[in-house]
Amino acid sequence: MPPANNVQQIDDTGGPQAWFQSLPLVTRYWFGAALITTCAGNFGFVSPMKLIYIWDNVWNNFEIWRFLTPFLFVGKFDFNTLMALYMLQSFSQRYETEPYNTGAGGGTADYVFAIMFGMGMTLLSYPVMLMMGLGAPPIFARTLMFFVLYVWSKRHPTAPASIWGIQMKAIHLPFAYLILSVLMGGMYADLLHGIAVGHLFYFLVDVVPIVYSKDLLHTPMFLIDYFGVGAYVAPATPAGRSGGMGNNTWQAPGRVNPPSDSAATTTRGHSWGSGGQRLGDN
Repeated sequence: MPPANNVQQIDDTGGPQAWFQSLPLVTRYWFGAALITTCAGNFGFVSPMKLIYIWDNVWNNFEIWRFLTPFLFVGKFDFNTLMALYMLQSFSQRYETEPYNTGAGGGTADYVFAIMFGMGMTLLSYPVMLMMGLGAPPIFARTLMFFVLYVWSKRHPTAPASIWGIQMKAIHLPFAYLILSVLMGGMYADLLHGIAVGHLFYFLVDVVPIVYSKDLLHTPMFLIDYFGVGAYVAPATPAGRSGGMGNNTWQAPGRVNPPSDSAATTTRGHSWGSGGQRLGDN
């Protein structure tokens, strides 16, 4: 069985290329695309104004790429951007190894569906953030990142976590980052936005089925057909893989038997930031 904290360090995998290839499927593509897009915007290959979300340009000029690029462009190069790229990879990888089960048994299909939900709700609710005068920036990489972090923390509320060496439970981690950003004078509206979207996802996945006996969110069958079903299996553990993408235990279409809700929501602790990844350590 893989260790409880299965996030690998670069030195553990034989170099940057091997480390990158060891990342789970969604995390690998999201982190890689974010790194390329952010570098392209900062090195002048493309204007950052072409990457941010501007609805008038989408509607009038059919610049539909603006539905995607705001989730990939992190911002101008500075310490905060570098930390955001690191956090994106770290948070996403931890979530992807044990995503919420919304019909595919906690596999890659469920995580892709969660990302699609987070992106869609972020775009729909962005005008509300503007009307509230919160000054939310037209780039959503950190918003989606905090959506992922919040949902992960709700699933593992008692898992150990740390920020700048301060120990806490995972359930407090998103709010600790939010408070830290406020105290340091940084942007916080995008973090608050991500937390709000994450809470909506958690409410629809965990609360509504129990309180109202309604299953409103379910991973679409085309995602299950493409990625397969079952819990995430680390790349170094080939046993149990007979097809499908995203390192999932594959079952043929029409034979989808994801784990029960109780099994899918079993909490397993993670040491957030252990093994040399605690934020704030030099």
